[in-house]
Amino acid sequence: MGNEQKPIYGGQAVVEGVMFGGKHHYITAIRRKDQTIEYFHLPRKHNQKFAKLKKIPFVRGIVSIIEASGNGTKHLNYSTDRYDVDPAEDYKLTEQEPSKLTMILGVAAIGILSFLFGKFIFTLVPTFLAALFQPIISGHFGQILLESLFKLILLLSYIYFVSLTPLIKRVFQYHGAEHKVINCFENGLDLTVKNVQSQSRLHYRCGSSFILFTVFVGLFLYLFFPTDSLVERVLSRIALIPVVLGISFEVLQLTNKVKNVPVLKYLGLPGLWLQLLTTKEPKDDQVEVAIFSFKELLRREQETAKQNASSI
Repeated sequence: MGNEQKPIYGGQAVVEGVMFGGKHHYITAIRRKDQTIEYFHLPRKHNQKFAKLKKIPFVRGIVSIIEASGNGTKHLNYSTDRYDVDPAEDYKLTEQEPSKLTMILGVAAIGILSFLFGKFIFTLVPTFLAALFQPIISGHFGQILLESLFKLILLLSYIYFVSLTPLIKRVFQYHGAEHKVINCFENGLDLTVKNVQSQSRLHYRCGSSFILFTVFVGLFLYLFFPTDSLVERVLSRIALIPVVLGISFEVLQLTNKVKNVPVLKYLGLPGLWLQLLTTKEPKDDQVEVAIFSFKELLRREQETAKQNASSI
């Protein structure tokens, strides 16, 4: 098993649990208030237009982000609705009315809009801050460097301060558990708590690395656009958001491909360093939840593969 090509699986930490996604299914396992494990399953919808777009370099990144944001929000909502509720009181969950915005746009659309809103904030706030220092640092390169520095400080500060809250700290522990399970699987080891805990909590394909790469990609890309006019500067930053995202996704894929190549493997180190903030060492019971989630995903993936094979 260690030498054969394995399918690529992705994941996401949720509140008191972990979501994993495969070719046909998404599975979330959470630990309920009574310590039982509960699963949330969504089949992976195959959109022909999306499938074609995901084959186009630089475009596929945007499509993947939209898909991940929309789907991830559904699993996150599931976990936040249930993690602190006693299963005996689940009937109360159906009595809660969704917001009007959710009813109009849907959960997936809310997730995508939230991601875009966050991206606008992290893109435009550093732009305005750098412009304030233009009388002192007026050179084009200096302004771009300052803007990127503010963006990096804003990103790191945000992650650090949210990680201080007990809830987010536990989410980051489940994030570490997710990476450990994936690393254990990719290294061909049995999925036991002991084996999983022996793995690194860092992973080259992590979305945290992607976020950091957007800072570096933006730094080089913005060099080709003027900074003199604040209006032009703001408009160019907004217009370049999908370009930055598309290129950053390709950089993330590249660093994963060359992670075992001498010298080139260091390209992914900045992203791994950021994961030291976005992941925490998980406890055994958290790793156990991640293992349950991943094994359930593997079971459903294998069942679907058998059904597809028998129908041929």
